[in-house]
Amino acid sequence: MEKRMRTFMPFTYKMMISYLLLVLVTDVVIGYVSYTMLVQSRTEMAETNIKTAMEQTENNLSYQLDEIQRMSDTLFGSLSFQRALQKKGDPLQTYLTMLDEIVPQIQAPLHLYGNHIRLLVYTTNGYLNEVDGDSMYEEIKDSDYYILPYSEITNKSWFNAIQDSDKDNIWLQVDTDRTLNNISHFRKLVSYNDYKTIIGYVRITTRLDDLLGDFKAFPTEEGLILRLVDTGSDTVLYQRGDNGDTDGAAAASTMPEADNGTYLVMQNKIPNTSFVIETLVPNEYLRKDAGKLGSVIFYVCLISFLVMSIVGFLVARLSGRKMRRIVTFLRSFQQGSFQKRLRFSGNDEFVHIAGAFNDMAENIQELIKKVYVEGIQKKQAELEALQAQINPHFLYNTLSTIGSLANLSETEKVTGMVEGLAKFYRLTLNDGHVFIPLAKELEQVEAYLDIQRIKYAGKFDVHIDMERGLGDCKVIKLILQPFVENIFKHAWFGSHIAIRISGRAAGNKVELKIIDTGIGIKPEVLKAVMAQPGQSGGYGIRNVDDRIKLRYGDEYGIEIGSVFGGGTTVRILLPIDRQGNVDEEEQRRQLA
Repeated sequence: MEKRMRTFMPFTYKMMISYLLLVLVTDVVIGYVSYTMLVQSRTEMAETNIKTAMEQTENNLSYQLDEIQRMSDTLFGSLSFQRALQKKGDPLQTYLTMLDEIVPQIQAPLHLYGNHIRLLVYTTNGYLNEVDGDSMYEEIKDSDYYILPYSEITNKSWFNAIQDSDKDNIWLQVDTDRTLNNISHFRKLVSYNDYKTIIGYVRITTRLDDLLGDFKAFPTEEGLILRLVDTGSDTVLYQRGDNGDTDGAAAASTMPEADNGTYLVMQNKIPNTSFVIETLVPNEYLRKDAGKLGSVIFYVCLISFLVMSIVGFLVARLSGRKMRRIVTFLRSFQQGSFQKRLRFSGNDEFVHIAGAFNDMAENIQELIKKVYVEGIQKKQAELEALQAQINPHFLYNTLSTIGSLANLSETEKVTGMVEGLAKFYRLTLNDGHVFIPLAKELEQVEAYLDIQRIKYAGKFDVHIDMERGLGDCKVIKLILQPFVENIFKHAWFGSHIAIRISGRAAGNKVELKIIDTGIGIKPEVLKAVMAQPGQSGGYGIRNVDDRIKLRYGDEYGIEIGSVFGGGTTVRILLPIDRQGNVDEEEQRRQLA
């Protein structure tokens, strides 16, 4: 009876219990260390992100303050501007002087500065006409200028305070600046005759929101507070945060204590000013993900323990011989060998594992083959579709021009353009081939230029400088013409333009350049053109870039450098390919 009731624990189970205890201890230690390190890492990351955002804000603020300072310096140092401010006598002559000398010099910085500002000139010359802009009691929505009499500020308390302190060339908040979240740069203008006589004052007002830039990096809704402090007067000029308060005056009165241990205070001083950007970061924000991270780590450790328990149980029970065989086949499978197959006798779990393994290997082989073939077909179809998009685009423009010439009875020009168009499309067809020798591509460009010479006789010069030996390199057709076309459509400025097309070998690559002396492209416009094909001029650019990347990879393609008012350079980078057509035909036969 005692023998029948006697129980025992198999050795494999004893090993499994020891194994599970080891796994449990390991999970606890790893979980604790991971939690501690993740909390610390998250805190450091949050601090780093805020520091980076503050540096960006500081750079933006410094740059814009310097820009406004340069505006002020330009007006202060302009002799013609000072003479115009002191112009007296005939009202008509005084009015003309304002139009010719004062107004243009005031308007110039308004167009160059990136944000909206108000530029005010208070003059002591009563002969000058008064120019009144938008209401100073409303927010700045557009750049505007004012020419006001000196009497406008003589009774202002802030102006009397500046005179009493003998300060000049300073930043401060006056009149409606605090309520509208603005700040003004104020300085006096003196005559160059004696450097003492005051002939007026310049005030440039801008929005603090524009100076400080984007606030996405400062999640004020989570308790962060960003403020601009004038250390000279120990006042808060601007604050964002503190329960959503964005008004500078209100924020100053509700500012929490920074030294009570609940905030991490971070400061960046603005060079050459008394301003400091200050960020107050609640400790709760730095540790906001601690609870979430703790829960994630707990469940990860729990799942890890359960998985390791199952693995330990299987290792204790399964046959060592079959297990080693399975491991061997899995290693081969991991290394990419899908030809081997498992064979087990009997009708147990190992047989099912072997069957599933074999089915998976066969399915993966078929999938790899299918995906590879379909990928080639898709890439070829996309390449041909992009290739076909340019031809109708150019054809439409040329036919429109021919129609216009026909309406003007320009028979010879119509004939010449039709012949040029026929030659262009004969070269474009290229017997159905996608690739074309570089020499033929240049011939195609010449055909296009012949059409343009009929339209613009003697109004442009073209110079082609192609390194010897590159003529037989195979390139995707229609990669040069779209950029030459863009020059005529968008770059032409003035009565004449010069175009240079060059090519050279750089190692195992071909570098082609199209350079023009046109108007150039503004940086923001160029960025929009590359990002949105619908933008003016962007259709052909993106088309060529997409076709090159589809054929050769992302390391090749288009780069554009431009100086607005100084011309544009387009750089096309391609591999040296002397077998393009052969590879194309071979690929078509494989897909067929």
